[in-house]
Amino acid sequence: MSTELALAITDDKLPAHVAKGTGRGNEDVTADQLTIPRLKLLQKMNDEVDKHHGNYVEGAEVGDFMNSLTKELFGTEVYVISIKFKDEYVIWRKREAGGGYLGSFSSMADAQERIAQEEKPDDYDINQTHSHIMLIKNPKTGELSTPIIMDFASSKLRVSRNWNTQINMKGGDRFAGLWKLSSVQTENKAGATFMNLDASFVGWAQEADYKVAEEIYEQFAQ
Repeated sequence: MSTELALAITDDKLPAHVAKGTGRGNEDVTADQLTIPRLKLLQKMNDEVDKHHGNYVEGAEVGDFMNSLTKELFGTEVYVISIKFKDEYVIWRKREAGGGYLGSFSSMADAQERIAQEEKPDDYDINQTHSHIMLIKNPKTGELSTPIIMDFASSKLRVSRNWNTQINMKGGDRFAGLWKLSSVQTENKAGATFMNLDASFVGWAQEADYKVAEEIYEQFAQ
C-alpha cells in the first residue's frame, strides 16, 4: 500500500465539498484574459500528421479534428454547440517562417498596423476569418468542453456562411442547437485534394447544455 501523501484530488470532476462553489476568486478574469484553444482540422501539410516531425501527434490522421492547446484528437466528427460568431482578420506567420498565430483583429487596417510592428512584416499573412466560439459535446459521456474556437478561412468561408444561414433559419438563440461537424475531402481547381467541412443539424440542445452555453455566451458578451 502506498504511503505517499495525496496533495489533491486528481479527478477532473469537482469533488462534492467544492462543487457548490461559484467561481469565487475569478471575478476579474474575463474571456479576454483566457487562452482559448482552437479546433484544428488536420491537413496533409500539418506537422501533427508527419511521423518524422518533432510536432507529430501520436495517432493523428489527415481529416482529424484536434485541440490546438491540449493536442486531444476527436476523429473526423465532432458534436458542437456554437456560442458566438465573429468576422475577424487573423494574422498567421507563414509556414516557411516558422508558422504560428499572431493575433485577431476586427479590421484589415488594425491587422496591417500590427504586422508593421514586427521586425519582418513579410513573414506574415492576413486572412479574413469567420471565428466560431463553440463547446464540444462528448457523444459518449455527454460532457461539454471548455470554450474552443474554430477558424473558417479561405475555402471554409463558404461552409461558415452556409452554417450561419442554417442557424438563423432554425431560430432561437445561436446556442440552442447541437450540430455535427464532419471532415470531407474535396479538391481545388488544380485538382489537389484537401479537407473541408460539413455542418449538419443534430437537434436542439438539452436543457442543461443550453444553460451552460448561455452562461458561456454571457462571459463573451461582456
